[in-house]
Amino acid sequence: MSEHAEQSGSDAGVPSPARADAAVSDQRLVRGARTRRTIARHAVDVASLEGLNGLSIGRLATDLGLSKSGIQTLFRTKENLQLAAVESARQQFTDAVIHPVQTVPEGAARLRALTERWISYVETPLFAGGCFWAANLPDFDSRPGKVRDALFHHHQNWLALIAGELRHAVETGEIADLDVDLVAFQIDAVLAAANTAVRLGDHDAVNKVRRVVDGFLTPRR
Repeated sequence: MSEHAEQSGSDAGVPSPARADAAVSDQRLVRGARTRRTIARHAVDVASLEGLNGLSIGRLATDLGLSKSGIQTLFRTKENLQLAAVESARQQFTDAVIHPVQTVPEGAARLRALTERWISYVETPLFAGGCFWAANLPDFDSRPGKVRDALFHHHQNWLALIAGELRHAVETGEIADLDVDLVAFQIDAVLAAANTAVRLGDHDAVNKVRRVVDGFLTPRR
């Protein structure tokens, strides 16, 4: 066997320094992404209780037993931390409320299913302080910027989802004709009011939500 062959054989299975460095770098990226998700998720709970303006790197570091410098490295600014919290809340809300109803037939049935998922979302609750959006939209409605835009975008998508199911029900003759955008606005307002009522201990509020939604889903005669 040649010297070159012997060398190649002895190195078989041993990663090169470059590959070893790349593997270490990949592991660090994975750990960083995992830590970032953990921080963002906790930030959602804090913001659902105290608002996005109540977030601070020091507070999260203390709560999670992490270094302030580590969190600072991951997010750099408070605004980035707030945006990460909004995105985390959006993903979790979508997974808990919207995705589970996609197999339900469109229209009235899906809107009722969506309502039930929303009720579970605030009764369980998914976030420590109840509805993340109800807690933060009023705080940012007059504060232009990326955080307001992210909150507003989610809210508009939520209204469009409700309106879309109402529109389908009207167009298929399932329910009487109505102003779908107005009714979506009204349902959203009732949900926001119910979130506050549930947080104050009025658990009959969820039955009022069901009655309001059913009132709009009157079959066409």
